[in-house]
Amino acid sequence: MSIPKEILASLGVPDQLNTPLGRFAFADGLPAPDSVAGLYDALDLMRAVEAFLVAMPAASLAAMRAGLRNIGVTSARQIAITGPRPESASLYLTPDTDTAFAHTFLDLNRDGPTVVEAPPNSRCVVDDFWFRHVTDLGLAGPDEGRGGKYLFLPPDHEGEFPDGYYVFRCPTYTNWAVFRALDGADTIRQVRVHPLDQAAYPPPNEFVDVAGRPHDTVFASDATFYEQVDTVVQEEPLDSLDPERRGVLAAVGIVKDDLFAPDDRMRAILGRAAPLAAGMARALAFRPRAAEAYYLPGSSWKRLFYGGSHEFLHAGARLLDARAAFHYLATVITPAMADPPAGTGSVYAYTAEDGTGEWLDGGRSYVLRLPRRVPAKAFWSVTAYDTQTRSLLVTDQPQPSVSSLSGTVAANEDGSTDVCFGPEPSPGGGSNWIQTVPGGHWFAMLRLHDPTQPWYDQTWRPGEIEPRG
Repeated sequence: MSIPKEILASLGVPDQLNTPLGRFAFADGLPAPDSVAGLYDALDLMRAVEAFLVAMPAASLAAMRAGLRNIGVTSARQIAITGPRPESASLYLTPDTDTAFAHTFLDLNRDGPTVVEAPPNSRCVVDDFWFRHVTDLGLAGPDEGRGGKYLFLPPDHEGEFPDGYYVFRCPTYTNWAVFRALDGADTIRQVRVHPLDQAAYPPPNEFVDVAGRPHDTVFASDATFYEQVDTVVQEEPLDSLDPERRGVLAAVGIVKDDLFAPDDRMRAILGRAAPLAAGMARALAFRPRAAEAYYLPGSSWKRLFYGGSHEFLHAGARLLDARAAFHYLATVITPAMADPPAGTGSVYAYTAEDGTGEWLDGGRSYVLRLPRRVPAKAFWSVTAYDTQTRSLLVTDQPQPSVSSLSGTVAANEDGSTDVCFGPEPSPGGGSNWIQTVPGGHWFAMLRLHDPTQPWYDQTWRPGEIEPRG
């Protein structure tokens, strides 16, 4: 008695297997000796690509901290501030140029329980070292913009803690604290960060103005990416990451309390995997295939978060592509960005395409029309970014953006606003012009802060970025 051919074909493997990862030979289902090594190379390449895509959040914050350390911001007592507004001299993933911005890293392993005092009317966030949301502070936090004292506990903290604080236990020892304030840099300088055991006489914070000190906070797209991830794995508790992702990282040699020392073969594979995974992330970010990544049918404007969750969860499943696309382009995880109620938080829409579906060209001129009554209770802005670095476009304009906060935006007679892009000022562009760079591409991001109902019911929608001439 023999097994029917159709069943065998569905269960077995042919003697010659041609795949995008190579050609492999088998003898009655057994891998040929000269194919075994190739199969393992293919498996390691796949695992390394997956490791890149799932560990981008950690690499991003490891690179952020390294960037600050390189310019001397080495403790939570020091707070980097880009006042009055961020500029294009430094590399940050899609930073907002509208308001002053400050940040630091809490070190709960060194400092123990740590106090953060948020000033009134601020928009602040703390994320853990795996880039997961811990809490908002300020307008979107429990103090509701009145200002308040927050206490962050290490993951292994035992014992009691004093009253008078909003208390959060962090899954990781290192946590990124981000501070923004609509009232400007002076308000941000009211932020206080100090160990709890120094609460009676807290030491002064040092605000380090980093605007004129170029630094790079963007994670790598080569084999050094995996070293950035290993930094986080070694520093943080084993259970700060789920077993599934730990397993993916272990498959490429990143294991808690083990030395990450890939041999020549594995280092070559990591060197192939990182740019391949980065290329996949670029496809996910700039040409997503998920319909829900787009705000409207027929529009090129895309969501930074889709699925309605800052945890990238939908119907009980993790949206892996959504998480990878977000972390390749952006930073800061908070519900106030993912799915804020009307009149609160912020929404973000971005595109690298013009109205015809072509990539935006730095040598051409374009115009974006925003209909009247832009649905932003606080303010709105449009900012241009470099497609390679995903950072601010480097031009003669330190802040390549147009913002309603500037007080110089010119409106059309019907109340609409035209934002112009191009290497030279467009006729009538004036203060509404954002300079671009010939020979390269760019993308734009529209931000609405405290978005109002017309954005959600789609009775207001931005135009497409249309070529001129």
